[in-house]
Amino acid sequence: MKNILVVEDSSTTRSMIRAALEEIEDFSSVEAGTGFEALKTLPTQNFDLIITDINMPDINGLELISFVKNHPSYKDIPLLIVSTERSEEDMRRGMELGASGYITKPFRPENLREIVKKTLGI
Repeated sequence: MKNILVVEDSSTTRSMIRAALEEIEDFSSVEAGTGFEALKTLPTQNFDLIITDINMPDINGLELISFVKNHPSYKDIPLLIVSTERSEEDMRRGMELGASGYITKPFRPENLREIVKKTLGI
């Protein structure tokens, strides 16, 4: 069973991401509405993947990626960014910090599934 943490401040977008991922077998997910909520959730379970937005209140997605990649317990968890930010700078920064992929909103569910499967090796 693959466990994915979905970090997104929009409940509608969180639902869309989860719906897109439901077609992946042996999948479960946990939602966090903010970066801070994600930080509180990380120690409660083992996650195989984190999908995060960039623009969020309190801790943004880039700060979350930086924290995860610099923490000994979480540094090996792959991260995907799903964001409305389309600038080369944001994409480059996310990848430099350690994200495995970058998907712009709006996204096609099959594209998200494909990238998630590739990232998880399934």
